[in-house]
Amino acid sequence: MFSHIMIGANNIAEAKSFYDAVLGELGCAPGVIDPKGRCFYFTETGVLGLSVPINGEPACHGNGSTIGFNVTSTEQGDAWHAAGIANGGITCEDPPGVRADADIYLAYLRDPSGNKICALMRMG
Repeated sequence: MFSHIMIGANNIAEAKSFYDAVLGELGCAPGVIDPKGRCFYFTETGVLGLSVPINGEPACHGNGSTIGFNVTSTEQGDAWHAAGIANGGITCEDPPGVRADADIYLAYLRDPSGNKICALMRMG
């Protein structure tokens, strides 16, 4: 359904460092900076882009928005979360772990610009 997701970043170098680390834990190559200074992560299933907002206003997170990334194990999710914390992210929501009421593993972070992201693995 989706071709790409573009999120705002106030500092592309800082955002690239963060996303290189968390997406690297998922097997993604480091982001590529284009001639306009945007950063892109290319996969077989879609593209994630980071850009300073084109309207000149500061980037801000969408209240109620979350971008989810699939993980293949709870260990990969924990490593994803740790990489995010080590690279300027902030933990949010409950600690990483299996949610008994939903039979899924979840780990939440806010990136350096405040965007909420999540690692998810369906247990069943």
